[in-house]
Amino acid sequence: MNLISPEAIGRVDYLNGPFAAAYPGNSIGGVLLITSKMPDKPFAVAKETVSVMPWNQYGTKDTYVTSQTSAAAGNRDGALSWLVSANYLDSFQQPLSYTTFGTTLGVGPAGTTGTIAAQNKAGGVANVVGTGALAHSQQTSGNLRLAYDITPLVQATYSFGIWNNHQTSDPQTYLRSTVTGLPTFGGVSSFANSKYTWDQIHVSNAVSLKSDTKGVFDFDLAASSYNYLQDIQVSPYTVSPSPGLGYSLNGKVTRMDGTNWQNADAKGIWRPLGYDGAHEVSFGIHGDRYRLENPVYASSVWYNTPSTGNGQLYSTGVGETRTGALWVQDAWKIIPTVKLTLGGRLESWQAVEGFNLNTMATSAGVITSVVPTWQPGLSSTNFSPKASLSFDPNKDWNITANFGEAYRYPTVTELYQNITVNGVTYLANPLLSPEQDFTGELNLERRWVDGRVRLTVFGERTNNALISQSTTVTDASGAQSVQTAISNVAAIRMQGVELSADKDNVLIAGLQVFGSVTYVDSRIISDPSWKGATTVVGKRVPYVPDWRAKFGVTYRPNENWAYTVAARYSGKQYSTLDNTDRISHVYGAFDNFFVVDLKMHYNATKNFAFDFGIDNLFNEQYFLFHPFPGRTFVLAGKYTF
Repeated sequence: MNLISPEAIGRVDYLNGPFAAAYPGNSIGGVLLITSKMPDKPFAVAKETVSVMPWNQYGTKDTYVTSQTSAAAGNRDGALSWLVSANYLDSFQQPLSYTTFGTTLGVGPAGTTGTIAAQNKAGGVANVVGTGALAHSQQTSGNLRLAYDITPLVQATYSFGIWNNHQTSDPQTYLRSTVTGLPTFGGVSSFANSKYTWDQIHVSNAVSLKSDTKGVFDFDLAASSYNYLQDIQVSPYTVSPSPGLGYSLNGKVTRMDGTNWQNADAKGIWRPLGYDGAHEVSFGIHGDRYRLENPVYASSVWYNTPSTGNGQLYSTGVGETRTGALWVQDAWKIIPTVKLTLGGRLESWQAVEGFNLNTMATSAGVITSVVPTWQPGLSSTNFSPKASLSFDPNKDWNITANFGEAYRYPTVTELYQNITVNGVTYLANPLLSPEQDFTGELNLERRWVDGRVRLTVFGERTNNALISQSTTVTDASGAQSVQTAISNVAAIRMQGVELSADKDNVLIAGLQVFGSVTYVDSRIISDPSWKGATTVVGKRVPYVPDWRAKFGVTYRPNENWAYTVAARYSGKQYSTLDNTDRISHVYGAFDNFFVVDLKMHYNATKNFAFDFGIDNLFNEQYFLFHPFPGRTFVLAGKYTF
């Protein structure tokens, strides 16, 4: 999304579930469909946004300020239209992670004070001794879109985007030496994982050719490519011996430049009986390729080193996934009030050229052993049927039943990437199998001129579910790190109900009310590969809250003012397969939360508009593994030329 400007977005639609043959298996949870637009007259816009977030958690008390400057301009000149945009973000973030230590509650490194007694999500000791990643990001992005009307009904489009990020992280220690009274890392090596400089340059290119005849046949051809031109992070290997507050001279160079992916789609729509006829047959072909290049080099001087360090490899993750697909579906109006949509998607997926090199090293970073592994090739060919039956008894009511099967294939990073980011180590699994998902739902919707209410009952079963697990690992010195790995769970199921509604002009003109509430009963059905001391069958599925709700009110007394209050609630969720993570509001936990946001919009003049808001009004402190932002004050001004 950092390469898409708001001015290029025509509309955003959310489609529930894997019910359309045009979309691949990662549509299991739903599809966010972004429709682009081009200007039809001259325009220019400039916007400035500033946010301020006071922060007080564990031993960190500070105020973090973020500013964002953006501008866009465009025009249409005959058959050619163009849109150019640029954005600059200067962001100081709250701690993204914390550094933990110890095996005894409240006891920190020898010769130090300042340790904050704390537990991890499972009740184990995870004393907090400082922040992990404490990042300052400076991001610049630009986007150019050109569209040319080859004929009045056929348009060609080209998009180019570039994104640059310079990010530094300087972790904060809470420890002080009992000898000197000065701040110290206390020899906790994991502080070094959160000290880094990260430089990234990514580019995207996309082309499309699309017709819009609304006649017997239309087509849509699209291809895109995304490339990591530069993606290099440098960091020290460890910290200076206690009681120092410094880092080792040697370090690591983590690279992802060379990583890239491409997507191509060709889609046709055939209307044998005309635009509003009984049949609309759509069909297409899809291809994608994802390539991972992720070496980690040793360096002699971590902050001043060539891009390949000293040439020695600590690790390498290389591999590629490829998918090809054919799909077809027919939307058939059996009678004017009943529409049956049937479709299917045939996919062929493979993972090839997987290679990992892993090493063992001393605490000082000296490599003692090297293990290179060529990973086995993987492949899978699958067919996914889709069906939808819609009934409109009259203009006010709709009843729809949907069913879809889908396959979600492991990503190239899940298969081959071993990497540490923001103090968290991600471990690859080169033997993952695709998820197989069966989803069904029944929708009942009542519509009014200025509102609607919808009730949805749904059920889902997933075989070989891809689920990640995070574990706190303590080394011999007491330093802790978090390791995250993904595996297949044999079978899970989810079933539930959702009620959503929105209505304009409630009680008084200009008052809009909107909201939804969802209940999900999720359970693990089978996991014979589980090796833990407890059982997982019958336990809740990780990362799925039982209750979710949102509610909002917007009041527009006139065309110049709009006031919005919106609230979000998420209920209890677990992040472990055996549901043993029962300690909430600690680093690594997945908390329930209730967050209220306020926003005020004011059109001061025809060209000048302001926004003022308070996100997380009541300063709810919660974790979804990482600590989430607290109360944030936001002020924005926008001028349209």
